[in-house]
Amino acid sequence: MSGIDWRDWRTRLIANPRFRQKVARIWPFSLIARRQARRLFDISAGFVYSQTLMACVELNWFERLADGPLERTALATGSGLDGPAADRLINAAMALDLLEGRANSCVALGPLGAALIGDQGITSMAAHHHLLYQDLADPLALLRGETSATQLGDYWGYAKQDPGSLASDRVAAYSRLMAESQPMVSEQVLAAYDFGGAKRLLDVGGGTGAFVGAVGAAYPDLKLEVFDLPGVAGLQSVTGDRPVTRHAGNFCDDPLPSGADLISLVRIIHDHDDDVVDQLLTNIRQNLSVRGTLLIAEPLAGTPGAETVGDVYFGFYLLAMGSGKARTINEINELLTRNGFTEVRIHPTPVPLIASVLSANPV
Repeated sequence: MSGIDWRDWRTRLIANPRFRQKVARIWPFSLIARRQARRLFDISAGFVYSQTLMACVELNWFERLADGPLERTALATGSGLDGPAADRLINAAMALDLLEGRANSCVALGPLGAALIGDQGITSMAAHHHLLYQDLADPLALLRGETSATQLGDYWGYAKQDPGSLASDRVAAYSRLMAESQPMVSEQVLAAYDFGGAKRLLDVGGGTGAFVGAVGAAYPDLKLEVFDLPGVAGLQSVTGDRPVTRHAGNFCDDPLPSGADLISLVRIIHDHDDDVVDQLLTNIRQNLSVRGTLLIAEPLAGTPGAETVGDVYFGFYLLAMGSGKARTINEINELLTRNGFTEVRIHPTPVPLIASVLSANPV
């Protein structure tokens, strides 16, 4: 051993009740102690916080307050909640800064509630999280593999079934969720990457076209294409009047359309295990044009300041889904290298918690 790690010394101190009692009365250690106590409580109470958000989303309270404050009883109208129950939910949302109180028993949007207005992606994700909560009712059973069927595994049908066999009605719900949550990701990608040098963009796993639609709005001369499962290709496009060529197939078994000088994978790699990703990357390398570029956008594990997203949220979400994992930049670099890609570059995004962006070129 190389010696005593200072963190072991720190841990022994914090674990000592007598030490905690002493420092709790000494400034500035008292501030640290209070902050740690608050963080520990927030971890313990996190499920209640998320359920409060979900209840407000289901009642459409944020949209109802978008035009200004409402009296408490008016906000509760149509909710099916009696006065005390409505007050309980309102008070909980106010404590979380989702709502805030105003004069004359009125309620308005709080700072976090206001940030949800117009962001269908966050509210859609919150609304579908009841599936994840059911799968996490017994987290140890999930980790031990004792849960044979999960809600998220059924929701994301391609995770546990033959993707090519999924009909449009089996892929419609998750395709809609991806389209609704895509704007916040597209915003990060467009801020980080210049599409000006590309002529033809092929978005693999691109669903109903939300991402290529956003890119096309910023780069009107760019030719747009989407490749996804036959069931997804049968759904209505969300690109409006922008012409988009849609291709149907399974990206593991079917060759991709050849000749695109830019192929994008937006929130795709982390949904799949290594063997599937290997097949996908090989398929892309074989069909990407000479001197073409592969663009990857997804949340990464180990991202400074966003560690909980990759290692906690997606760590358990993808386990319940039954496929994939959040990877570090080094793990993705390894996947790219062994499948014939080089010149891996990171393109910093404004909010890496939402997505990080990488590009690579075939050898």
